[in-house]
Amino acid sequence: MASDINKVILIGRFVKDPELKYTQGGSSVTNFSIANNRSYTQGGEKKEMVSYFNCVAWAKPGELIAQYCKKGQRIAVEGRLQQRSWDDKDGNKRSAVEVVIENFQFLSAKPGQGESADHHEPPQDFGAMQGGGGGSFSDDDIPF
Repeated sequence: MASDINKVILIGRFVKDPELKYTQGGSSVTNFSIANNRSYTQGGEKKEMVSYFNCVAWAKPGELIAQYCKKGQRIAVEGRLQQRSWDDKDGNKRSAVEVVIENFQFLSAKPGQGESADHHEPPQDFGAMQGGGGGSFSDDDIPF
């Protein structure tokens, strides 16, 4: 049987600074959200819609994101959607869908250089670094 396709590519800005945590097993995991803007025209009027996406990056890619990225900076991410579910403190079933980062590129200028329309640094490509939670740990190790 052939595998289904689960692929996400987004460009957006960090909603807040990324959060780096460690599992009980010592694996690093970084959580962050990005805002993605979409412009469209409706009835001759230009409109904009913002969507927010929760992301998770494991191991070295997550550590790099936590170290170099801040609120408001742009990033390109590539990964897969993953749904996780849990019971909250009141016993209610909860679930969330998030983007598990497999590749990324920093798109903002380096600190101190600013972002202007006239000056664009080529993005730093970390596409060769693979994330995705490889390693031995259980769901009990996840700190959220």
